[in-house]
Amino acid sequence: MLRDATADDVPMMAGVIGDWCRETPWMPKLHSRAEDLLFVGGLVQSHTVRMTEGLGFLARQGAVVDALYLAPQGRGLGRALLAEVKVLSLVQLWTFQANTRARAFYLREGFCEVRFTDGSGNDEKLPDVWMEWRG
Repeated sequence: MLRDATADDVPMMAGVIGDWCRETPWMPKLHSRAEDLLFVGGLVQSHTVRMTEGLGFLARQGAVVDALYLAPQGRGLGRALLAEVKVLSLVQLWTFQANTRARAFYLREGFCEVRFTDGSGNDEKLPDVWMEWRG
């Protein structure tokens, strides 16, 4: 069910991330589809990227998850992707404070909200929260 992402997967992955950004009312629309392709292509080259066939992906560098995006019908797949990372003793990530669904998901998965920011450190300028899971 889960596998390593390849360059062939970049268009699907860019579609998932782009669709989520465009369909989320509070998310600024900063990037074009071409920029989404470049971003995700960079993730595939520089990160460990695991994916579910056509439904989503998780990109990480070591213990830091830099992206976890799922298509709306991806129920249960986020948990499966995250379970692979939870073999580590520590998992860390950022999410937007406004992303209440993601925050609730991570809290259910045992993460703690460690630090809140005003968003000045991210491209979107949205307040975010640093979360950690310790195994």
